[in-house]
Parts: sequence; C-alpha cells; structure tokens
Amino acid sequence: MSYVLFAILAEARKRFVQHILTILSFMLKVTYTFFSAFLFLFLAGTRPWQSEPSQQYSVAARADSLRNASEWPEELIVTNFSSADLTPSPACLAVAPTGEVYVGVDMIGSLGKKPGKGSIVRLVDSDNDGKMDRHTTYAMVDNPRGILPVGDRLYVLHTQFSKETGIASGMDLVVFEDKNHDGMADGPSVPIIEHISSPKFLQSRGTDHATNGIRMGIDGWIYIAVGDFGFHNATDRSGKKLTMLGGGIVRVRPDGTEMEVYTHGLRNIYDVAIDPFMNIFARGNTNDGGGWNIRFSHQIQSGEYGYPVLFKHFTDEIIPALVDLGGGSGTGALFMDDDTWPANYNNVPMMADWGRSQLYIHRLSPDGAGFTQKEEKFIKLAQITDVDIDASGRAYLSAWDGAGYSGNASKGFVVRAVPNNWKYRPFADLKKASVKKLTSLLKSGSGVARLAAQQELLTRPANKTAKPVWKIVTDGKLPLAVRVAGLYTYAQAAGTDGIENLVTLTSDKDLQEFALRALADRKPKLSTVPIEPFLNGLKAASPRVQIAAAVGLGRLGRPEAAEALVQVSVPGSFAAPAIGTEGPHATPNSAIIPPHIAVRSLVSLHAVDACVKAIGTANSTIALWALRYMHDPKAVAGLLNAYQRTNDETLKKQIIITLSRLYKKEADYDGSWWWSTRPDTHGPYYKAITWESSADIKDFLTKEWSKSADKKFFVDLNSRHRMEIPEFGAEEPVAVKEEIKVDLEKIRNKKGQIGEASIEDVMLAMAKIPGDAALGKTLFTQQGCIACHSLSKGETMKGPFMGQIGSIMNREQIAESILKPNASISQGFSSVLITAKRNKSYMGFITEESASKVVLRDITGQVFTIKTSDIVSRKEMETSMMPSGLANALSYEEFASLLSFLSQQK
Repeated sequence: MSYVLFAILAEARKRFVQHILTILSFMLKVTYTFFSAFLFLFLAGTRPWQSEPSQQYSVAARADSLRNASEWPEELIVTNFSSADLTPSPACLAVAPTGEVYVGVDMIGSLGKKPGKGSIVRLVDSDNDGKMDRHTTYAMVDNPRGILPVGDRLYVLHTQFSKETGIASGMDLVVFEDKNHDGMADGPSVPIIEHISSPKFLQSRGTDHATNGIRMGIDGWIYIAVGDFGFHNATDRSGKKLTMLGGGIVRVRPDGTEMEVYTHGLRNIYDVAIDPFMNIFARGNTNDGGGWNIRFSHQIQSGEYGYPVLFKHFTDEIIPALVDLGGGSGTGALFMDDDTWPANYNNVPMMADWGRSQLYIHRLSPDGAGFTQKEEKFIKLAQITDVDIDASGRAYLSAWDGAGYSGNASKGFVVRAVPNNWKYRPFADLKKASVKKLTSLLKSGSGVARLAAQQELLTRPANKTAKPVWKIVTDGKLPLAVRVAGLYTYAQAAGTDGIENLVTLTSDKDLQEFALRALADRKPKLSTVPIEPFLNGLKAASPRVQIAAAVGLGRLGRPEAAEALVQVSVPGSFAAPAIGTEGPHATPNSAIIPPHIAVRSLVSLHAVDACVKAIGTANSTIALWALRYMHDPKAVAGLLNAYQRTNDETLKKQIIITLSRLYKKEADYDGSWWWSTRPDTHGPYYKAITWESSADIKDFLTKEWSKSADKKFFVDLNSRHRMEIPEFGAEEPVAVKEEIKVDLEKIRNKKGQIGEASIEDVMLAMAKIPGDAALGKTLFTQQGCIACHSLSKGETMKGPFMGQIGSIMNREQIAESILKPNASISQGFSSVLITAKRNKSYMGFITEESASKVVLRDITGQVFTIKTSDIVSRKEMETSMMPSGLANALSYEEFASLLSFLSQQK
C-alpha cells in the first residue's frame, strides 16, 4: 500500500472515530436494575481514546493497534500475525514443522449454507522476525474444520457441496499435495474418508454439530473429532463403511484405510490434544442446560463416555469426565510438548474455549489408569478457535473475534506466541536429511519435530531405518517420550517383521504399555501377534498396562481372551444411581476404567458363552455388565437358565435387571434423524425398539412380576429401562425427541420461545423471520432498553448509542450480542475498573486517554477525569454489564422485530 493511500485511509479512519465519539459513550460495570441493561452491544476495530496522527502515521506504529490477545503470562510474547484482511473468520489452523501457518477461513460459519466462501490461506514468516510477510491461497474449500500438514501433504476436513444444487452433500477428510512448494495445492484433493457427517443436518442447520478437528498421534493415526451429528456409511479409501450415532473420536491411517471408532459418547468436541504417550484429551461442548456442561475428559481407546443416554442415570456404565466446567464452547486443542517453552507451560494439554474467549491449561496428575486435573487460565483471546505449534517453538492461535454464526469478512485474526527468551532455530529440510539425521530428530525435545521425523522415516526403505530406530527404543538412558516415539516408528516401519522385537519389549516395565498398544494397533496385521503378552499384561501391577492389555485382547479377536477378561475385578463404585437421581458423570473414577475397558472388549469379542458361564461365580458382576449389551438369543437363553439354576435372591435380582435391560435395543441408525441440541437424556436407549427375544423376556418378567411381593421393583425397572410393559405400570413413556422441521408460523408468536430454544435455533429462526420494525420500536421502550440507550444525538449519552448500530453491526451480530453478551467484547470497548488514590473507585468506559489523564464516562452519563498519577490499579472487566437471558421472555416474532428496528438505525 502506498504512503499516500495509507495516509488517506488513516485520516478517514480518524474522522470516523471522532464522529462516533460525539455520539457514543459506554456503560459502567455497576449494580443496576435488570431491565435497564437490555442492549449492551460492543463495537470493534478502533480505539477511540487514542488519537491517530494523519501525516506521521507509519506501518510500525500501526502494528501496535492490530488485534491481539488481551491477557497472557509475563513469560510470553504474544503479537498479531495476521488480520481479517487475510484471515477473516478463522475456524481452524495448523502449523507445519517448518513454520508455515495454514488457516481455515470459513465465511459460511456454523449456520450458513451458501458455498464458495471458504479457503485455506498459507501464511509465511520468511525472515523469522515474527511478522507474516508472504501469503497464498493454498486451496478453496468450504467450511474447513480441521487441517493437518504432513510433509508435502495437507489433510483437510471440510464440508462438500453439490456443484449442481449448491446444497451440502456431506463432509470429507481429503488430502492435497504441494510438491513444487509454491504455497498452492498442485491440483484437486483426494478423498481419504467420504461422508463423515450426515448431510441432512448440514443442510437444515449448517456445520455446527458436525465433524471437526484432526490431529496425528505418534502412533501414525489421524484422529478425528466427531460432533454429535454423527455419520452414516462413512467410507474410507479401502471401501470400508462405518456408522456412528452421536459424537466421539474416529481414527484412520494416513493412506485412508483402517477407519475405526476410537471412543464414543461425546457431544460436540471440536479437537483433541494428544500427548507423547498417546493419552488423548478433549474439551466437550455444553448441551444448553440439559446437564452436560463443558467437560474435560481423558479419552481411552474403546471407552464409552455416555452422551446423551447413559451419563445421567447409567453413570456406572461410562468413563466419567475429569471435571464439569460449566458453560462454554470447547474448540481447538494442543498438547504442548516443546522444550523451548517455560517448564511451567510445557507438557500440558491446552484447550481453547470459544465461548469464554480463553485458552486454558489443565494441570494433570496421574491417577491409576487415568488422571485428575486442575484448570487454569492461560491466554485470553477473542473467541479463540484453534492453537498449534511448529518445531521451532512458535505457537499460533486463531480468533473468531465476533464473526458471528455465518462468518464475517471484517472479523478474525491470528496471533503468534513465543517465550520471552525464544530464539529461532531452523528446522531441517527432511526430504534432504539422512537417516542418521532423521533418527537424531526422533530425540528432539519437540513433539512436532519427533512426529515430522517419524513420518519422513516411514517414507524410506525399512531395511535402512528399522535398525537405527530400534537403537533408540532400547536405549534406557533416553527420555521415555523419545523411546516411545522410537517404538511407534519402529512398529510402523517394520510391520509384521517387528512383532518379535516388540514382544520382547513387553518385559520392559517402562515400555510394556506401549509395546502392547503397538502390537495390537493394526487389525490387518494381528494374525501372528501372540496372545500371551496381553494375558500377562492383564495381571500387571500397573493399571495403565492392564487397560492396554484389555484393549489389545478385544482387538485380537480371539475367543480364549474372554475367560481372562471376565476375571477383571469390579470396584465397589460400580453402582447405578438411584431412581430419579443423577450419577457423578464428571468426577474422576480411575478404579472403574480397567473393568469398563474389559467389558468393552468382551462385547467386541461377543463373548456370550464366557459371560453366561461366569454367572453365579465370583465374576458375575462383570459378566452381567457385559451381557447388558449382547442382544443375542443365546445370551437371553443363558440368563434364563442361570435364573432357574440359582437360589441366590440377590443374583436372581441382578439377572432380572439384565434381562430388563435387554428387552429393548437401540434402533439401527440410518442418518435420517438427529436428537437435537437438547435431547432426552433418560436412557438407556434413544430410539428403542423390541427385537426377536423381546417376547421371551416379557413373558419371563411378567410371570416373575405376578409372583413377586415387590411390585415396585418391577415398576422401577419399567421406568428405568422404559420397557413400556403396561402390566407393570410406570411413568408415561416419552416420545423420542428428534431434530424436526420447526413450523415457525405456529410458534413465532409463542411467548418465551427465545428462552426455550438454543442460541443456534434462535439464529436459524431469525434468518427466516423479518419482523416488524414498528413493533421493535415499541419493544425498545417497553423492555426498558431506552433507560440505558439513546437513539438520537440530542439525548443524554449513557450506555452504547443505538442511533447508528445498524451501520456498525448486521442483524446477526446484533442478535448474538443480545443473546450472548459476553461472547465477544471487542478490545477497547469493555468496561474498566479504576482504583485511585484516596480510596476512590471508578467504573465505566474510557473515552479519552493521554500520558497525564484518563477520561471515563459512567452509566449515568457523568464524566470523570482521572490523573494517571492518581491511578493505583486499572482492570479491564471480563464480562459484559448486560446479563444474558434478558430476551428470554420474547417470542420469535418479537425478537425479530426488535432486531429489525435496531438494524435500521443508521
């Protein structure tokens, strides 16, 4: 940009800001009546208290005014890396080991539906001075949700739209290549997995509960965060098809084969963090008041986490989360593994929360097979969406920054974060690196460097790489993370030829867990893997080794494993919540993990015979637990026979409970329905149906009911399992709640509809209801908005001026600011608390600031001039003065009318 043009724009910006200042002042953070705070809306992009020189304006000075994080630890330096002119609406990002930053620009957003507005932008800091100086559009893709650079390849997960109709047809994981390194994809992408989100709900809602982030573990798998749209008949490169009802984690090999479910029972996770030892962590998403709040969880292979049908009333059957964190919206995730970072911020999972505009750290403490945790704030960034790091220790974070639910061309930015003492260290050109150099990089203190080196080694001949890598694995003096990286590299390079060596590692107490995982990792290669190391591992003192063995026995698929699995002990904490109560589904329970995983493996083996045989023995509890999921006539017959053989009344009761659970089963999922944002959480099934043995179970239960003196026991079972057997009596059956087409004409005038619906549903409705601006004007007065907001220049300025709000925010942005007032308080427009000498405090909005004074206006319109020498402390308030929920009593029509009125104020 020329200096003249720059100066013209600067002068225009100055005049615009001065004009706004004559009509605009802001509200104080003080106690005031509920009705008086209705429309606390925040602007973005300028700092009105800072004067801008028109002729002396320089690029260097402008850098200080670029959007940035608002808080970070003093040990770090955080600076703007790109702005909305290049990276608007950044939904995700990923960083190559060599530092190239790939940003997923999503101008469709979570609720938009028009294609052609997305891209992957590649940003480069070629001289490593912390400033982006080159950029290219790498590829055009819609709704990018996950990006993963691996060598010359770039994996991208995004929505596909039909070229003929312009309607969403699904989501695919694809791979691009850039072999000539010009920063642009060489050609069209190649699909790795197709249809990994159900198209029906992408079409009706948008990409808001769809499939999201992708990360690669040191085991070489690509892990995919699946939202609770789930998917039907996702297809990998080998033609394998997979269906999943609800959310969880799916993984696939980089060549697009061996797709499989890793964990299940999550709501709407956006990403995963993976540590050097293949511990996986996720930060979930709240179900809008339905009991499933933001939760941080440790994801263990084959585990069931319970959303939505098990977590409340069948808590004994799930792996609980590590903590319930309340409201928010979990987004990007990263496990920080880089020795250039301060020890206090290294070796920790970092989890972004869009709703709280915060990157969090979770301090982990080992606890048996799991962890306990402590959350702490780390970096505050406006609606943060993602975080990643390169092999030199440069971390990058993307900010949605109020881009709304359908994207915004003027919102969004990326920042860079490095330690104070950080120095750039070049990363090797891996294509030119020798095997010796690559194996030395496996010893790096950077997890990114180790993974990149591994992936390059796997492109070289195994007879050249296996031996030097094996030396790393067997060197007991190296850090465990390095040895584990070597182990997984060796396992992938050597394939079946490495099985014998891996078996020897199961005798090494430090590597036993990882050797077992690697031995059972690839189902097509398991035929020659011996079972004995897993049977031994099941008896190990380490709970982590026990679960690695249990997972492996399920994956080996050998029936003889069942006898060992049913011997896994079940702790006393295995107890169903009492009728009408909610279990501890977000409290760590490490003791439940080994039997839980053993049960999942028994189910995978379909070990009916072994479980039936164990009924009435010391292993009855785990056997009956596993039988709950085996809808097989042989299982029902075995339970009935066991009931007739025993005289133990307690055991008989447990058999009845198990048969009651088996009376119905979950209907096969065909992708035609979804359970909405606030599903029925009663459980144990969502769309329950009877099956071929239901009649036999009903006959048995009815006979036992007729003979029993404890009729309430059967009533409770009828309610708990929703069998709907009329003879028993129970609560009224609840119809399956699905995402259905809303008849807006019927409900648009229903009072309180705003409070009853999720914010996403409200935004979808507002896009269809124009509203009546005249009614909106009346509501502006009736709702008390006028008490804090003025519409004309002649009125006293108190809170935000609404006379020009329509020229600053569009209709969607106004709606979001009312519904979620704390979601995006733009930098420079938040309220400030100033403590001054002589025990004076001031709360309000800074309208002018210089080296000698600060001018602040409070809610009443009163102006205070405070000498900077008198200021003791100054704190920017994190929350809006406007409480959330003030529009809850309105109907859709009323809210739409209010929005229409406000959007006309220009």
